[in-house]
Amino acid sequence: MKKRVIVFSGLLLLGSVWMKADENETSRDKENTFSMSAQIRPRAEYRNGVLNPRSEGQGPAGFINNRARLSMNYERQNLSLGLSAQHVGVWGQDPQIDKNGRFILNEAWAQLDFGYGLFAKLGRQSLIYDDERILGGLDWNIAGRYHDALKLGYENKKNKLHLILAFNQNKETEIDGTFYADGAQPYKNMQTLWYQHVASKEFKASFLFMNLGLEAGEQKEQKSDTKFMQTMGANLYYQPGDWTFGGTFYYQSGKNKNKRDVSAFLWALNAAYKFNSQWSMGIGSDYLSGAGTADGPDAKYKAFDPLYGTHHKFYGAMDYYYATPFKDKLNPGLWDNQIKVAYNASSKVNLALTYHYFSITSDLTVNGKDLDRGLGSELDLQVDWQIMKDVKLSAGYSTMFGTSTMEAVKGGSKDSWQDWGWLSININPRIFTAKW
Repeated sequence: MKKRVIVFSGLLLLGSVWMKADENETSRDKENTFSMSAQIRPRAEYRNGVLNPRSEGQGPAGFINNRARLSMNYERQNLSLGLSAQHVGVWGQDPQIDKNGRFILNEAWAQLDFGYGLFAKLGRQSLIYDDERILGGLDWNIAGRYHDALKLGYENKKNKLHLILAFNQNKETEIDGTFYADGAQPYKNMQTLWYQHVASKEFKASFLFMNLGLEAGEQKEQKSDTKFMQTMGANLYYQPGDWTFGGTFYYQSGKNKNKRDVSAFLWALNAAYKFNSQWSMGIGSDYLSGAGTADGPDAKYKAFDPLYGTHHKFYGAMDYYYATPFKDKLNPGLWDNQIKVAYNASSKVNLALTYHYFSITSDLTVNGKDLDRGLGSELDLQVDWQIMKDVKLSAGYSTMFGTSTMEAVKGGSKDSWQDWGWLSININPRIFTAKW
């Protein structure tokens, strides 16, 4: 039923666009723009130790997941709207005769422009900031990541200032407070202030302050107890000639949802050099503070939470860290040192090979044994081929060489071969545009 309503609404809108279009109008006279795009993105995966290391005797898994998305955008002076509906899942999970389709709206927002660079954007939307360490779109995931929020902003050529406000509830209620149960958005409310200044063509800096309200009340009692955690930091980007440099620092304070005082930090440094039109190389180091086993329950919690960033982009393609949790409620932090080599074989074919060496950043004692900090090495290979306009084929292969510390904090067996391969095609054309 949801499918029919959405498709029927789309057809009505297309019909109104067609009837109102006037062929005699020039482009300058046409004040309304409507566009529609579609995306089909299946991805076949071979899993033999991705997300979590496998143990001896465990066999590999395989499947094909898929994103089918239809997006519509409308613009006129001082007003724009975005609607996007998608079906995500695995090939074979739905019956051939399916009466309960899962076609849902993943985006639904409106933006009002007030002039002088001022605007307001409200509704379900993606929040993507800086390099996506704290707020990212998570496009690798077939569903993506979206927030229900109000964004107020001011922008000009050199400055951008955004204020993001969110308040979440599970349902409409009449009495008994604002308890927010787990299972939907990961926070109860959010206030984020972000500022970016572009000093020159080569240098820009941004600053972020986020205050998260986290529900710490008891699920059984349904009584709200909101704790507030703050994340603040800066991003610096410098690109002189063929060099690119980046620096990031964040600090977290306040209380987490377990009612513990927080004092944690993240820093990251990276540099890249483009040798010519084909070859480039980059190095980077990411350090996220962790909580040690010697820390008592009353000590400050020192494990940094990268929150709603695109972790797949930074901490290895196999998603062992932050995309999936450590075992036994451990959170020992992460130090990721990496080197990347990229090669553009042609204007349509790109290859990239990345090596990571991972360590924990806190002292752990497990089963009476002090753990070494080294977790192991990961190799990630990816190939992208732009087959034609709007069609790209991508493939990747990764393998992880873990240590006994990896076994202790993530599970599995260090003696088992851990690898993962995938193949994906992304078909994403704009299928309709009209102006009237």
